Amino acid sequence: MRPKTIQTSEYCTVGHPDRTCDFIASHILDRYLAVDRRSRVALEVQLKDAHCTISGEVTSNADFDQYDMADFAREAVREIGYTPEYQERFGGANAICDTDLEVETHISRQSGDIAQGVDRDGWGDQGIFWGYAVDDPATGHMPKDYWLAREIAQSLVKRGFGGLDAKTQVTVEDGVPVECVVAIPILPECEEAATGTIRNYVQSVLGGGCRVVVNGTGRYLTHGSIGDCGTTGRKLVADFYGGNSRIGGGSPWGKDPTKADVTLNVYARRKALEGMKRYGLPSMQCMVSCRIGSRDIRVALLDRENRIVETYAESEPASHVIETLGLDSPVYAVTCRRGLFGYERLG
Repeated sequence: MRPKTIQTSEYCTVGHPDRTCDFIASHILDRYLAVDRRSRVALEVQLKDAHCTISGEVTSNADFDQYDMADFAREAVREIGYTPEYQERFGGANAICDTDLEVETHISRQSGDIAQGVDRDGWGDQGIFWGYAVDDPATGHMPKDYWLAREIAQSLVKRGFGGLDAKTQVTVEDGVPVECVVAIPILPECEEAATGTIRNYVQSVLGGGCRVVVNGTGRYLTHGSIGDCGTTGRKLVADFYGGNSRIGGGSPWGKDPTKADVTLNVYARRKALEGMKRYGLPSMQCMVSCRIGSRDIRVALLDRENRIVETYAESEPASHVIETLGLDSPVYAVTCRRGLFGYERLG
């Protein structure tokens, strides 16, 4: 008897405190790139209650000061939906709002040791990066469990079924969804009706036979950075491919494209898509490596059994790769909200 194939992935919306930090960092990066496409930015954000700390390195012709940075952080929180009206709905003890945000900054210029390598049009860091693709256009060539977790989480927030800090987890058995776990803030007076509505909605998407668990403790009201502490880069598995692929590099959020953490992960995903199509395989992984200050990139394509299909090396200016992928533009906040992958077109 053939063993069952089981896959599980989770996803978090930008209302989750870790992803709120990702979004703040991405929003600020966009502000720099809108003024200076060659800005070098590496920002880390931490958020607890209404206290936001932004730290890192910036070299740019955009002359933003600490007050600008604070305004940008508040703009990002407002864009997510954490407004005074939202806070009033859930209560000040349970949710933040943009106008209450207190921002502290610790920012210096990019290290000259790193800058000299980037100035030679090399990469701003060393690292390994993984791309992954499956032959399923219906899921944007992403793993089904991951795609469904993301679609459901984003839809629950868009449809107003609960608060902004939503997390979903979908398990697929032999391609069929068998369980979905949902965490989403619900007002106590709406709990019974909202839970039933959410369960019905999820089953309408995943099928009536799918088990749905909503708010496993029985109550979820305090949320965002009130109920948790947020930090950039702590949801990489949810950002990339869920429980289906190895991942590499650091956080793609708040980093300019020379850092490679975003660029070469996007590059690896594109190479995985191209390799899957070229070899006619059901899935493809791509491993990319680079070194700081160098233009050289090493690429390896692997099949579903992790056998090497193809290896090669490329050497071209980092700026050319960045421009080809369109990553020297202010596209990071919208990408952070929507998701990194699953929207590419093959052919």
